[in-house]
Amino acid sequence: MPGTGYLTRLMDKQFEKLFAMMAEMKAGQEEVKVAQAGLEQKMEAGQAGLEQKMEAGQEEMRSGQERMEKGQEIKGFIDEVKGEVQRKIDEVEEKGQMKVENVKSEVKGKIEEVEHKVQGKISEIERRLSELEDRPFSFSSSPEFMHPRPTIKSLTFDGQTSCTVFKTQFDVVSSTNGWTDFV
Repeated sequence: MPGTGYLTRLMDKQFEKLFAMMAEMKAGQEEVKVAQAGLEQKMEAGQAGLEQKMEAGQEEMRSGQERMEKGQEIKGFIDEVKGEVQRKIDEVEEKGQMKVENVKSEVKGKIEEVEHKVQGKISEIERRLSELEDRPFSFSSSPEFMHPRPTIKSLTFDGQTSCTVFKTQFDVVSSTNGWTDFV
């Protein structure tokens, strides 16, 4: 079979090509497996990183939520304290206003009382003045009702003082003693 050798060689070449292609396919499959394994590792690493980031994000959200809740608590507490302070201020203002009103009332009462007393004194003085005006002046100049004036002794002229100084001193003494008859 002379033609079989050619066919065999042709088939051998085809087989070699087939084997080469199978080897290439096997190598390609290995590369795909390696690439797939690398991708799986990258995906797992990415997924792990993503999970960590998600957990960190969730933790941050929880922390933020806790801070917001604490902020709300603090805001509520501050509002409560503000309300209490305002209530105390209103209470103190009310007490102060009541005390001011009481003091005003008391002062007004005292003023009216003093006005009444002063009016009574004025009426008494007017009555007594009226009685004095109606009464005739018939006072006697008896010595028992007269009080003697104190007299001042005049200095004697010694010749050493000037006449002007002596005359001035004498005029003062004479007017004090009531000596009106000048010569």
